[in-house]
Amino acid sequence: MKFRSLLFAFCLAILLPSSAQVVKVNSPDSLLSVIIQCDTAGKLYFRADYNGACMVDLSPLGLRTNNGDFVDSLTLINVQNSVIDKSYQQSRIKMSDINYKANATTCTFANAAGQHMAITFQVSDNDIAFRYSLPQEGGKSSVTVLGEETGFRFPSKTTTFLTPQSDAMIGWKRTKPSYEEEYVADAAMTAPSKYGHGYTFPCLFRICDDGWVLVSETGVNSRYCASRLGEYTEGVFPLAFPMPEENNGNGSVAPAFALPGSTPWRTLTIGNTLQPIVETTIPWDVVEPLYDTAHDYKMGKGTWSWILWQDESINYADLQKYIDLAAAMNFEYVLIDNWWDTNIGKERMAQLIKEAQSKGVDVFLWYSSSGYWNDIVQGPVNKMDNGIIRKQEMKWIQSQGVKGIKVDFFGGDKQETMRLYEDILSDADDHGLMVIFHGCTLPRGWERMYPNFVGSEAVLASENMIFDQHHCDVEAFNATLHPFIRNSVATMEYGGSFMNKRLNRGNDGGTTRRTSDVFQLATSVLYQNPVQNFALAPNNLTDAPAVCMDFLKTVPTEWDETRLIDGYPGKYVVLARRAGDTWYVAGINATDKELKLKLDIPFFAGKTVQCYSDDKTKQPGVKPMKVKTNGRVELAIQPEGGVVLVD
Repeated sequence: MKFRSLLFAFCLAILLPSSAQVVKVNSPDSLLSVIIQCDTAGKLYFRADYNGACMVDLSPLGLRTNNGDFVDSLTLINVQNSVIDKSYQQSRIKMSDINYKANATTCTFANAAGQHMAITFQVSDNDIAFRYSLPQEGGKSSVTVLGEETGFRFPSKTTTFLTPQSDAMIGWKRTKPSYEEEYVADAAMTAPSKYGHGYTFPCLFRICDDGWVLVSETGVNSRYCASRLGEYTEGVFPLAFPMPEENNGNGSVAPAFALPGSTPWRTLTIGNTLQPIVETTIPWDVVEPLYDTAHDYKMGKGTWSWILWQDESINYADLQKYIDLAAAMNFEYVLIDNWWDTNIGKERMAQLIKEAQSKGVDVFLWYSSSGYWNDIVQGPVNKMDNGIIRKQEMKWIQSQGVKGIKVDFFGGDKQETMRLYEDILSDADDHGLMVIFHGCTLPRGWERMYPNFVGSEAVLASENMIFDQHHCDVEAFNATLHPFIRNSVATMEYGGSFMNKRLNRGNDGGTTRRTSDVFQLATSVLYQNPVQNFALAPNNLTDAPAVCMDFLKTVPTEWDETRLIDGYPGKYVVLARRAGDTWYVAGINATDKELKLKLDIPFFAGKTVQCYSDDKTKQPGVKPMKVKTNGRVELAIQPEGGVVLVD
């Protein structure tokens, strides 16, 4: 009877007809199903259906290694099943209390030489995670993965929401790729990427009216490289390893690990609507912390002079102004950016740090990742890429009471760079330091894996609005993409919420912000990162609307719950986040017309909430709004404007 119940729980079937070997596993709610198939040539495929519709068509699986190939002539020899039901608490992500339920199956295959490879699929109600595992056999205790056969085939009606992988060794001081390219929305699958190298994770696909699929990966650490999707070829988006040119050509493209061992998890989030995409926790569900910490890290908000005042602001007097701004805003931190070692020096920096601390403001310090993979000269350099020097530097940082570091300009996605990320994080935790990465890769489950990791850029972020008017002109479009794509799988250190109308030091020149002030308030909720460095300037204490500055003083940076209310990538989004007992609902409009919405917000039913909104001239205001007892709310959002509701 117990066996029968387990069988029904999985809806698992092992069929061994002459044509193929097939294993099927369903989600707990039976809406999502995965088929793993080994055809007569011994090639592996998987397929995913949701609510009766094909969302991922037969897609290839397999590994090529220096020990043997697991791509064809494979035979299914064993299937093991289990039920996963685990609860955990996690700070720094979109949810704080998570219950992960999934049905799991591990299929073991033998190749023609009798060598073994296992594939594990974990299927929860809207998520799939799968990975390969290799045993220790034949006297081999290590393996190099020469390539993966993994790919993703979608129905022909699918459109894409993707950002391309750039050429290696281009851009500022040859620092790319850094996950800072522009998205193309609702494109045909056949449209080539800008650079011809495929697309960085996460990747969003619309399966016409049937629903949505988000593809990414998690659990990448020093034991593997980070991957991406390659160019669409013969109906498939193949998984691709880093380009040889990354890291200035240094390091292997092929990852290696000790045996027995496993690859990172590839993840798919699937649903009829975008709600599962925005609310997924799969990046953290299938990974575990890699080390315990003895430190109690405090999240919060910060100021940073560089975003508006640029390199010239890295001097003692200007940084005092930003420390005073942080104190006036009740922010926890000030971020001191590049060149502080040259322009101020360690002796005077010690004095400045003490001055900040005397005003209740703690410090993050900027560092270059340095090394042999770019041409960066902004200091401090040559500190973070060498373990001996790094630990000496971190000892000094800790002695000054500095709370965190921001490390910039990494070289690519090869395994050796993943090892550098991990080494920096591990050493930083030994010295009680939080870490922000900039000019970097997408974090893949790192909020759970590393307790002192507090955010990565890995997006076309706020600094680009300073450099080029085009990025101001498309700010609203990009902002309505991030909750559905980039920020759905990881923290995103964007550095926004401008109050300057003109993005320069004097608020009187440079590029022009197109979006409204309330739009900027809304992004402080939409963009999830536990340490938020806002793009404010000291002049905003007197020239920005008080209603906006007061909001930014109190908006949280850590959340207990996240819900999508409504939206479409590139057009608009309305998102709710809860901190403790308080809900924030933030909406923005990227279209050129006023957006009128009728929304169901059940947690506001019968309440009077504070409504921050724009008038027709984009001037901000706040007023009470009485919500109907059925939770129905009617909102109007101005073009490139925003709205925020707070209970």
